[in-house]
Amino acid sequence: MTEPTITQLQPMPDDWQRALAVVAHPDDLEYGCSAAIATWTDAGREVAYVLATRGEAGIDTLEPASCGPLREREQRASAAVVGVSVVEFLDHKDGVIEYGTALRRDIAAAIRRHRPELLITLNHRDTWGGVAWNTPDHVAVGRATLDAAGDAGNRWIFPELVEQGLEPWNGVRWVAVAGSSSPTHAVDATPGLERGVRSLLEHRAYIKALTDEDPETYVRGFLTGFAEETGKRFGGRPAVAFELFGR
Repeated sequence: MTEPTITQLQPMPDDWQRALAVVAHPDDLEYGCSAAIATWTDAGREVAYVLATRGEAGIDTLEPASCGPLREREQRASAAVVGVSVVEFLDHKDGVIEYGTALRRDIAAAIRRHRPELLITLNHRDTWGGVAWNTPDHVAVGRATLDAAGDAGNRWIFPELVEQGLEPWNGVRWVAVAGSSSPTHAVDATPGLERGVRSLLEHRAYIKALTDEDPETYVRGFLTGFAEETGKRFGGRPAVAFELFGR
């Protein structure tokens, strides 16, 4: 019996200068693609982060009023590890983000402010593949980001943004979805993997609430395992995978 053919992942495009990552919570990017972001910033590319929430509902033992500022600090420190200095929060409510025009407008405004060629977001589908259910926040933000890529370029959608000085931006060429069960492209994680580990470790309060395992052992095992598994479809090199949508 012959072994099934493994579809190889294609290299991500590299003819761009500015990227904007839009996700729901602190730690979303660190669990998925910060090793790739470290590689890109090393090459002189600009990456900014926009988070829909401050992750205030993410730690059961902490009231949201205390948890939100803590997780914001952890996110800013985490971003700095991989060369990202711009981190913005949209202040939607953690756990109950609603997909709709308000969310699309906020993300379209961010796209117009930052004028990226590449948008990055997290899995917008109902599952992580199979029966592993995704969270409503991830679904809402991922879907709204895909939609806002078009909204940002149309002056007649959310015309109030033009009144606020945010002119249309139709320069988004790709939307890259991390955590997809149907990836198409990948980035060599080798140059940025160690910083990806350190970046996720900055979310120490969250990780300690999540697992009894030693934080560094947990983080290193999680990220290295995923990178090596992805690498089986990328020439044997540890890799970060994305599902790439072109516009």
